[in-house]
Amino acid sequence: MTKTISPNHASSCGVFLNSGSGASLTPVDIGHSEYIGLVDPDSAFWSLVRKEKLGDALTDGNLLKNYNEKRESFLKEMDTLRFGLKPSAVYFNPTDRCNLNCSYCYISENIRRGGEHMSEAKLLEALGNLKSFFSKTIGDETKPQIIFHGSEPLLNKSAVFAGIEKYKDDFLFGVQTNGTNLDDEAIEFLTSNNIGIGLSLDSHRSEVADSTRKTWSGESVFQHVIDTLEKLKGYPNYNVICTATANNMADLPGIVEFFHSMEIPACMLNPVRITMPGGREVKPDDHKLAKYYLEALDKSHELYKKTGRKLIVANFANIVLSIIAPLARRLMCDISPCGGGRCFFAVSAKGDMYPCSEFISLDEYKGGNIFEGNIQNAFESAAFQKVTGRTVEDIDPCNRCAIRHYCGSPCPAEAAEAHGDINLPGGFCELYEEQARYAFRMIADGKENDFLWDNWDEGTSTTINLTSL
Repeated sequence: MTKTISPNHASSCGVFLNSGSGASLTPVDIGHSEYIGLVDPDSAFWSLVRKEKLGDALTDGNLLKNYNEKRESFLKEMDTLRFGLKPSAVYFNPTDRCNLNCSYCYISENIRRGGEHMSEAKLLEALGNLKSFFSKTIGDETKPQIIFHGSEPLLNKSAVFAGIEKYKDDFLFGVQTNGTNLDDEAIEFLTSNNIGIGLSLDSHRSEVADSTRKTWSGESVFQHVIDTLEKLKGYPNYNVICTATANNMADLPGIVEFFHSMEIPACMLNPVRITMPGGREVKPDDHKLAKYYLEALDKSHELYKKTGRKLIVANFANIVLSIIAPLARRLMCDISPCGGGRCFFAVSAKGDMYPCSEFISLDEYKGGNIFEGNIQNAFESAAFQKVTGRTVEDIDPCNRCAIRHYCGSPCPAEAAEAHGDINLPGGFCELYEEQARYAFRMIADGKENDFLWDNWDEGTSTTINLTSL
C-alpha cells in the first residue's frame, strides 16, 4: 500500500513514518477512522499512520533514519517546484471584448464593453515574438502552450484561427470560450487540429446557470452551451469549467452527474475568484461550499465505480497530485509562489503583459508590452516580482499550516484586491483544507487513482518505500 512517486525528482509518500529528532512532523486529523496524517510542512513529506500504531511510528528508529536520509532530496524537490521552473505557457487575450456580462468576471466591465480586438497582423507578430522568447528560454525541452482566453476570444475568431494555422507546429494551442461563437465550422477547425477546448457552464439547470452567466441584455445562453456540448461528444481534448458560487453550490453534485452523462472527459469546479466586486457578491461561505464540493467528489467517484468511466475533476486531481507526486501537478495555482509570472503569464489585446489573467484589470501589475522591448524584462519587473515574491512563509497563518504546500494560499490577485494586501490568505482557506483531508482519506483507502488521469504516473520513480508498521 505504501508508495513514493515523483516524476524525475524525489517525492515522499509513506503509510508509516515517525517524527523523532530532526524534522518536525505535524499531526493532521484527516477524518478517517483508522489513520492519522503526519506532515512535514517544509518538505511536503507526509505519512499515514494507523492510529493504534502511532506510538510505534514515533519511536521506530529505522523509519526515522530512512526519512532523515531522504529529507534533503524532498526539500530540493519543493525548491525546484517553487522556484526552478521556467515559463512555458501564455494566457493570450486576442480581444478585450465579451458578448456576455457574467456577474463574477475578473475583467472589468469597461474593458469588456469598450475594449479592442487585436488585429490579425499584431496577433501573428505577438506569436512570433513568443516563439522567439520560448526558443531561448526552454528551447526544445517542451512545446509551449498558448491558451486563447478571455474576455471571449472567438469574437476575434479569424485572427485566432490564422494564428493557430501559422504556428500550430510551434505551440500547443487551446481556446477557452463561452461557446456562443463555437459554430460547426469553428468546431471542425479546432477538432481537426486537435486544439484544446474549454467551455463554461455553471449548472445543469438553466435558472441557476443564468443567474450569473448571461448576455448584456440579460438573455440566456444556457441551451446554446448544451447544444455545443452535444456536438463535442467523443472529442477527447476538451473540458468544462463550472465556477462555484453561492448561487450554484448546491447544484455541484448534480452538475457532476450531468457532466458525466454528457461524457465530458474533465471538468474544473473552480471556487469563484473574488478579485472584483462582482465575484465577492456571490462568494459562498467556505464551510457551506466545502460540503457540496465534497459531495460532488463523492458523486464523481460513485459514477466511476458504476460505469468504469472517469470524469476528472481537474483542480481536485491537482490537490491529490500535490500530495503523492508534487512535480506531476498540472495546475500551478495551489503552490507558493503561484505560477503567475513564473510558469505562465498573460497578454492582453493591447499586448500588455501581466503575471496572470486575474491581474488584467489592475494596471499596477502590468510588466511591459509584448511589442515593446524584451519579453524577459517583464519577469524582472516590479509588477511581476510582487507576485513571484509572494510565499506562504510571509503569510500568517499560512506559515504555520501543515498543508501550506498543498494549497499555496491562492490567489494573490484576490488577496490584494479583496483583502487589501497580497501577503494575506486568498479566499477559500477552509475549502482547500477540506479537499486535502478528503484526498488523504482517499489515499488511505487506496482510491487516489480513481480521481486521476489514466497513466498519470508514467515516467515517475519511487524514492522511499516504507511498510514497516
